[in-house]
Amino acid sequence: MQSQKALFPEWLRFLKGVVDSSDIPLNVSRETMQDSELLKKLGQVLTKRFLRFLNEQAKKEEDTFLEFWKEYGVLLKEGVATDFTYKDDLAKLLRFESTAAEDGKLTGLETYIDRMAADQKDILFLYGKNRKAIESGPYLEALQARGYEVLLLTEPVDEYVMQSLREFKEKKIISADSDELKLDKLDQEPTGEPLDGKAVKKLSKWIKQSLEDRVSEVETGERLINSPVCVVGEDGMGGASARRIMKMMQGPEGEMPASKVKFQINPSHAIIHGLFKLMEKDEPTALLVANQLLDNALASANLLDDPREMIARSYQALEKLTTV
Repeated sequence: MQSQKALFPEWLRFLKGVVDSSDIPLNVSRETMQDSELLKKLGQVLTKRFLRFLNEQAKKEEDTFLEFWKEYGVLLKEGVATDFTYKDDLAKLLRFESTAAEDGKLTGLETYIDRMAADQKDILFLYGKNRKAIESGPYLEALQARGYEVLLLTEPVDEYVMQSLREFKEKKIISADSDELKLDKLDQEPTGEPLDGKAVKKLSKWIKQSLEDRVSEVETGERLINSPVCVVGEDGMGGASARRIMKMMQGPEGEMPASKVKFQINPSHAIIHGLFKLMEKDEPTALLVANQLLDNALASANLLDDPREMIARSYQALEKLTTV
């Protein structure tokens, strides 16, 4: 037949060839073949065989497979996201950049698991516009301090793929900016002297009250080492990763409903020390700083939908600095 769309799933639309099968009766009509259960079974066998071939190629001739991946990897990702039947087989073929590999080098999930730290429970990933953007954000510092590897996702479809996959070889796959990620306390001492517990509690309460329309919680945590703040989840949205996927599906013109985020502060950071002092002697300026810190954290998480308010606030801050 010139074209047989039922033989392979849509995500293998790049395949072309001839099927030689002794199991197809000679007297079957082309019309009958369209609805044939035999044809469906044949398609499943061929798809499985092709995926097995790709997996063998990936192990035996990695460079050749990576050339194939650059050309057709996006279609295999489509398969993971849309075809439950072959999701596990396709997951073995996925390739991403990683903190354990140099810039431009790709790694697979099986290799990632083999390298996982002994106390690391989950497969971790972060999404960003590019590798540098991810590495400059606040989320990697606590993970790298613990020796945890993180997959670096830079294509919009990647996050959707991970949300569809959910787990691989009994390891959960979660975004490193998700509230699902729980980190044990580090043995190393913080880089600066932390605010005392009473001051942290007072500042956290003030931030939550002052930004009540933007934050659901204000807390300290084990994610921040060198950065002053970050956001780690969203109220009722299933996490930052889920919100980014919804935004991607709506398109550039779509508007997301406002939602609150969980805001984490680093009580050892100089900016947080300064914010506490401002809160007590110059509350309007402290509010300006708190909003700007939240804007920065949202931008780092790729969650800042409209930068206009942030820009306006930054000008207010500059005006205060330059008119003192």
